Amino acid sequence: MPYMFISTQIRLENGPTNVGDEFSDPVLMNYLGARKTTMLGNNFSEYHVDDPPRLVLDKLEKIGFRVVSMTGVGQTLVWCLHKEME
Repeated sequence: MPYMFISTQIRLENGPTNVGDEFSDPVLMNYLGARKTTMLGNNFSEYHVDDPPRLVLDKLEKIGFRVVSMTGVGQTLVWCLHKEME
């Protein structure tokens, strides 16, 4: 899983942070302390952590991920990260 996205709502920059979808690496999600949730009305699941994005980015950097890009989409902040294949 060399690429991943994390995101948060601008008004919630202190958390929670969305760190993955239902197909994300469970070992990585466990490392981040993420919980898998399905919002009422959605037919998909997402992983969330209570940590702010800064702490999530710090954790991901420790295991080799680097930020490739960051943008704002409406009221959402999104980071794209990449990890070199081993």
